[in-house]
Amino acid sequence: MASRTEWVAAARPRTLGAALSAVAVGIGVGETTRHVVVWRAVAALVVALCMQVGTNFANDYSDGVRGTDARRVGPRRLVASGLASPRAVRGVAMAAFFVGAATGLALAVAVSWWLILVGVACIAAGWFYTGGPRPYGYSGLGELFVFVFFGLVAVVGTAYVTSGEIPSIAWVAAVPVGLLSVALLVVNNLRDIDSDRAAKKRTLAVLVGDQRTRLLYLALLLGAFGFVVVAAAMRGFALFGIAVFPLAVRPLTIVRSGAKGPALIAALAMTGGLQIAFGVLFAIGIAL
Repeated sequence: MASRTEWVAAARPRTLGAALSAVAVGIGVGETTRHVVVWRAVAALVVALCMQVGTNFANDYSDGVRGTDARRVGPRRLVASGLASPRAVRGVAMAAFFVGAATGLALAVAVSWWLILVGVACIAAGWFYTGGPRPYGYSGLGELFVFVFFGLVAVVGTAYVTSGEIPSIAWVAAVPVGLLSVALLVVNNLRDIDSDRAAKKRTLAVLVGDQRTRLLYLALLLGAFGFVVVAAAMRGFALFGIAVFPLAVRPLTIVRSGAKGPALIAALAMTGGLQIAFGVLFAIGIAL
């Protein structure tokens, strides 16, 4: 039986920076309208975290029953290691999605009913990342969906539900958030490239190869900070986001050094930390 610590680890806390960063920036964007409703901001955070956790457990379940995680480099997964039954892990994933859906429904009632369609799309994206007969994460499309849902949808959606408006800065601010979320997935898939290739899991890293994946990670980080400059042309203090660039140096050095397997776990954790720090400072800058 899995311990409480192992269940918490299965939620993949290092990935939660994607949700936290997106919501923080979305709130910062909403604050530019001076109409932010606090309870909606809290609800948006709950929805984002539930979608992230639900996706992580759904990934554990789907990869486990497919046998993809039989040989992995990173932390043990519950289903693949036999620490928990597939049914139990699937149940936790469904519970997280349910809490997120219920909270999202409250937002839809308060703001707009069409948000229900967005919620359905988010849950579907989370489940079919590695679930279903043709998981898109096995076809090199994971990065695209992460950019859309943890960048555009999360930031713009949070700005809308918290303030009832979508300022033009929302779309620009969503880009660096999405790029950093993609960077997190890229370094994760780089770590698992050999085991994924052996399991016939065709992630983008498997499709383009080791060296191009490392270059992609570099491009994503530089692109994210480049878009901060674009955002600063619209909201001057958005340039605060540049202040966390030194936090990108160490993970970038690890990735570019050719580190493999377990050596990339530190880069993954640092990228998650970079996301959170960036989200907070970027959000504050935009709000100011």
